[in-house]
Amino acid sequence: MKNFRATLFSLLSTLLLLSFTSNLTLAQPNGDNDILMKVAGEEITKSEFLKVYYKNEKRNKEIDQKSLDEYLQLYINFKLKVAEAVEFGLDTSKAFINELSGYRSQLAQPYLNDKNISERLILEAYERKKTDVRASHILVKVGMDAGPKDTLVAFRKIIQLRKRILKGEDFAKVAGLASDDESAKDNGGDLGYFTVFGMIYPFESMAYNTSVGNVSKPVRTRYGYHIIKVVDKREALGEVKTSHIMVITKQGATQEQMAKAKEKIDVAYAELTSGTSFFDVVKKYSEDKKTSPNGGALPWFTTGRMVGDFEMAVAGLSQKGTYTKPVQTPYGWHIIQLNDKKELPEFNQIKGELKSRITKDSRSNKPREAFVSKVKKEYSFKQTLRERNDFYSVVDDTYFRGRWDIAKAAKLTSPLFTIGDKSYNQTDFAQYIHKHPTKSKNKSVKLVINKLYTKFVQESCIAYADSKLESKYPDFRSLVQEYHDGILLFELTDQKVWSKAIKDTSGLKVFYGNNKNNYMWGRRLDAEIYTCDDEMTAKKTRKLVKKKAKKGYSSNYILSALNEEKRVLSFKANKYSENEDELISKIQWVPGITENMTIDGKVVFINVVEVMKPVPKSLTESKGLVTADYQTYLEKEWIEILKKKYTVEVNKEVLSSIR
Repeated sequence: MKNFRATLFSLLSTLLLLSFTSNLTLAQPNGDNDILMKVAGEEITKSEFLKVYYKNEKRNKEIDQKSLDEYLQLYINFKLKVAEAVEFGLDTSKAFINELSGYRSQLAQPYLNDKNISERLILEAYERKKTDVRASHILVKVGMDAGPKDTLVAFRKIIQLRKRILKGEDFAKVAGLASDDESAKDNGGDLGYFTVFGMIYPFESMAYNTSVGNVSKPVRTRYGYHIIKVVDKREALGEVKTSHIMVITKQGATQEQMAKAKEKIDVAYAELTSGTSFFDVVKKYSEDKKTSPNGGALPWFTTGRMVGDFEMAVAGLSQKGTYTKPVQTPYGWHIIQLNDKKELPEFNQIKGELKSRITKDSRSNKPREAFVSKVKKEYSFKQTLRERNDFYSVVDDTYFRGRWDIAKAAKLTSPLFTIGDKSYNQTDFAQYIHKHPTKSKNKSVKLVINKLYTKFVQESCIAYADSKLESKYPDFRSLVQEYHDGILLFELTDQKVWSKAIKDTSGLKVFYGNNKNNYMWGRRLDAEIYTCDDEMTAKKTRKLVKKKAKKGYSSNYILSALNEEKRVLSFKANKYSENEDELISKIQWVPGITENMTIDGKVVFINVVEVMKPVPKSLTESKGLVTADYQTYLEKEWIEILKKKYTVEVNKEVLSSIR
């Protein structure tokens, strides 16, 4: 129902095909802001009306006299109904307020982000999908909520490690000895190849912006400080489909076992090069029990989904059907065949997918942060951080246990910051702190206050910008008004017309009784269609049908009697309208039994019981049509009442300027 309503509102006035009477008054036209009409005291300008007219009539600045006159009537009826809904107080109900607020919130979202930043992020992600990066890193752990002292210690450490590498020390060796990433002890910090969305955004950006062979400046993520050495950049692997022959080597395998595995993969490779099919070699040699039954086929994968040596070997294949030399990974030996490859789609084909990925990624904060900066500048944001710092002494460890008493900040009432004509004080911030508890140990009050304050400022800026949308963007104001009027119109029309027509059974019966000749059956044929398996069955059936009236046989009796003799017979009885059934349309409409007809190898004849004259349909038979017409009747009646209750004035001169 809600989805239906959402799509209905902007077009709802086109449903109101009713009559119109108005008083032609008001002043001479001068421009688009002239008053075209007054409906129930509401003034509607020429430009306001034309905007809705062009939108709903789907015209491009073209005026059609007939559609204009019709739409003017529709629009007046629409406004009369909205006025009545307001008169009833429907716009003050909690349900209405909540529903409109929900729609408005959705409509506001595109206005509360930096659209340019959003578009740049999508384009950036697409460009990065074209390139895979291979990098190594060294990590010095430090949490985002660490104090200044711990942060400085971590920063100095990462700087010293970078200096050592720049002076000539081996990156992998330093990573193995000093990195807080435990895997660096085994891999020297090597992360293999990755692409966009494969790493946390600040790390990804630093890697893509660092040249091959260089070591980046420190970059901070939620894990700590990193320095990144970019080892290689290549054209993106894309999405690939492969098969493999695998000889497994288990961890801790002996030299003899390793040698046997190498020997086996070499034999498999020799058979391939001698012309044996890849599928047959898989069946004979592969030890991967999951894939060997289907020729070694692996699922589609892309960069970062397979171990590095496997993936790098695949990247060296360009032609479908080609395969690698034996490749060793931590799991054993492989020969890999490239079966298929999907190239990067065009930008517009995956723009939606990229946008969706970005919303789930840390980079999604960028458009909002940029928007807040614009709001601060546009509305002359001013703050006094000294007043923020007062909270360092009133927020204590109880806050981290969810027990902080807001009364401790009762004396803090000074202004904190202003945005445009709105001021926020310490009391506002105290309430924000109280509503956003952080249950954790070893937290710094100062850091938490600073973080909460930043969020409070950001949310306040966005809320302020949100409050100005109607005055700043006429299109937004008009759209919200459409939803406002649409919800009201839907609710009241449902009460007065749609649901009423369904629930008012006595009124429906009276309406049907007064108009039943509008719901007529045309000429119909009461007929029985008999389908027989052969001529003999048809002959016996015809005899029984002829005796029906005299003997009182039913069609079911005939069917049962013949089927007892193991004869195949079926029949269909109905009252048929003209052109309803192809077979019925072919016969003469006169009472009696037709000649035999052969259809699809069966013998068919029809018993015409009666040619029925046109009669009114019963209410049950015509209920859908009657209900729809009753709704139209109720609506016309309601509109006439509204026209008598409210004043409608149309400026004839302004209307003429449109025509």
